Amino acid sequence: MTTLGDIGVAAAINIGSAFLFFLAFAILRLQPFNDRVYFPKWYLKGLRTDPVHGGVFVRKFVNLDWRAYLGFLNWMPEALRMPEPELIDHAGLDSVVYLRIYLLGLKIFVPIAFLAWIVLVPVNWTSTGLEGAKNITSSDIDKLSVSNVHSRSERFWGHIVMAYAFTFWVCYILLKEYEKVASMRLEFLATEKRRPDQFTVLVRNIPPDPDESVSELVEHFFMVNHPGHYLTHQVIYDANTLAKLVKKKKKLQNWLVYYRNKLERTSKRPEMKTGFLGLWGKKVDAIDYHTTEIDKLSEEIASERKKVTDDPKSVMPAAFVSFKTRWVAAVCAQTQQTRNPTLWLTEWAPEPRDVYWRNLPIPYFSLSVRRLIMAVAFFFLTFFFMIPIAFVQTLASIEGIERTAPWLNPLVTVPFIKSFIQGFLPGIVLKLFLIFLPTILMIMSKFEGFGSISSLERRSASRYYLFNFVNIFLGNVLTGSAFQQLNSFVHQPANQYPITIGTAIPLKATFFITYIMVDGWASIAAEVLMLKPLIFYHLKNFFLVKTEKDREEAMDPGSIGFNTGEPRIQLYFLLGLVYAAVTPAVLPFIIIFFGLAYVVFRHQIINVYNQEYESGAQFWPDVHGRIVIALTVSQIVLMGLLTTKKAASSTPFLIVLPILTIWFYRYCKGRFEPAFVKFPLQEAMMKDTLEKATEPHLNLKGYLHNAYIHPVFKDSMDDEDDDDDTFSNNWDTESMTVRTKRHSQRHTPLPSRISGTSSPPQSPFAGDGLQNEP
Repeated sequence: MTTLGDIGVAAAINIGSAFLFFLAFAILRLQPFNDRVYFPKWYLKGLRTDPVHGGVFVRKFVNLDWRAYLGFLNWMPEALRMPEPELIDHAGLDSVVYLRIYLLGLKIFVPIAFLAWIVLVPVNWTSTGLEGAKNITSSDIDKLSVSNVHSRSERFWGHIVMAYAFTFWVCYILLKEYEKVASMRLEFLATEKRRPDQFTVLVRNIPPDPDESVSELVEHFFMVNHPGHYLTHQVIYDANTLAKLVKKKKKLQNWLVYYRNKLERTSKRPEMKTGFLGLWGKKVDAIDYHTTEIDKLSEEIASERKKVTDDPKSVMPAAFVSFKTRWVAAVCAQTQQTRNPTLWLTEWAPEPRDVYWRNLPIPYFSLSVRRLIMAVAFFFLTFFFMIPIAFVQTLASIEGIERTAPWLNPLVTVPFIKSFIQGFLPGIVLKLFLIFLPTILMIMSKFEGFGSISSLERRSASRYYLFNFVNIFLGNVLTGSAFQQLNSFVHQPANQYPITIGTAIPLKATFFITYIMVDGWASIAAEVLMLKPLIFYHLKNFFLVKTEKDREEAMDPGSIGFNTGEPRIQLYFLLGLVYAAVTPAVLPFIIIFFGLAYVVFRHQIINVYNQEYESGAQFWPDVHGRIVIALTVSQIVLMGLLTTKKAASSTPFLIVLPILTIWFYRYCKGRFEPAFVKFPLQEAMMKDTLEKATEPHLNLKGYLHNAYIHPVFKDSMDDEDDDDDTFSNNWDTESMTVRTKRHSQRHTPLPSRISGTSSPPQSPFAGDGLQNEP
């Protein structure tokens, strides 16, 4: 069993590691040649230039001013100095609300920790329930937990009262925070600058029509059903093959730049082998080879581009449709378009930089099939991961299995090695097992077919959270308990298993403490050091960078990584709430994590991260819901523990807590969630009215003209101006006629046999106004 000494060794190692990371960061960030690595956001905004140091040559690379190194932790107060409104302007609402999750952790757990240590720690410590216990392996730290309280003790009333206090406090803070974030979102949307997605909806499952192409059908449908408001549209092409060719060409161009730079440095024509990774094959001139390959690829790209634009099969039954006002876009996005609810499905379009183009061509029907496949795959991934979790727990409880593995006895007898293995190694091994998990989950989300980066990250985050709940929390509690009490399970009757497992749950707090120190202390400190981007930047800078543009492209600030960061935060909320009334010793370690992470990520958001998209904090309902789930789990765990402690007279008083918590969640969902999934028509009308008054001659169609064209087409349009008409729509939307090629409808806008669209009997387009094209 992990002891206080083991915890102390783990704390010393992790605190020392964190200090070294901070020290290394403080030194590296001051060096001129690292400036673009640690402050890339300011370069991207054009507010920072390379440091200029006169004098000796070495000053261009090393900061020789010794006074700059004295305040090596000055970056922490600097990170806290920027006020929140300015931070929203600088980094966006998504980044600021993400930071508020860490702040929310401090608001919740600091008062809870104070109450728990004032009330529950003395209650637990002064009990003697673990003394003389036959079936339980425990240490001194477990005396701080509820396990040390005797069965049927009246002391459990203290835990019940604290459970009520914790629940009411968490719900109060969550209510205030939900209200604040919802208000911030509405204010942000009201004051936000004009964006294409404010006027645009994504239309899916467009039905086929024998008389019209998808583009003509979309134009016809929205001019008839949204008369006077439709502006333009862009159909979605299956350009994935073209995108792969363009990506391959850019890669070859990067290598060509590399070899040309090499030629300038050495004045010798570089050579290469054409085989796999350049390890074998015919030796050729590298520059000539890549030039030839790029020319060949350019021809392939031109051919594929023509194929995409000319082949009707390349046009998918989906389109981005833009309107003249935000009000109409909001109405269209939030209403059913036809009597058949499975056709002409509309939703808010993601902003252009948020679009994940690769998934848009996926047929609507196959999305359900893909999601079913990934649900099954995720189930097996989650539960088969129990095998390495069980292995990790053998390290976490060496004393519990040393009788079945005698060769460990010499190792365990060495105090420092024993402390290192039990206090530090389990956490780091478990962390290593999880390194590739976010990548796997993101690949699964992409396969499911979500059409925006934000939705991909939210889906991946949701599964990461579920994975953490099953494997990190339940897996370590249950599997760890089984290994820890292995001898007891073998020699006791089956009806005693629930009691043993229930009693062992608080004893697993020591493992989670070590995990929090590894993942929440050392890893957070390593975050600010940015070792991987630092190495990659200098490698690119040495081999590829020649011009200022090359240097800017070598900077890779990245983004927050919501799909990995938010589930990790939620794990700490879960651990804190579950163990608050069970083992309060966990709470100080969690508070340190939230405080340290808040400062580190505030610094990163101000100076480093460049968010890929802006969703207006659309992820907040997920955050709120997961914290409520964690609160409910903590109440159920406490009821189970008190049941194993035979506190039958007091346990029923806890039943009301989950009921109240679920009611609270439903109240918040009905009160605040609509602000995150819908856009108020009143706000849309206000913005439209203000814009019309301030910019009466705005060319909105020109603004939206190329907003939702696939990036590979935009690149081609920059090179070939004569192709612009291929990907744009020049419909005369002010005309009072709706052009159509339908031979069955020469004088009315009635629906096609297949599309099922319709318009009102008194439509302004009825009668002779609807013309048939030749």
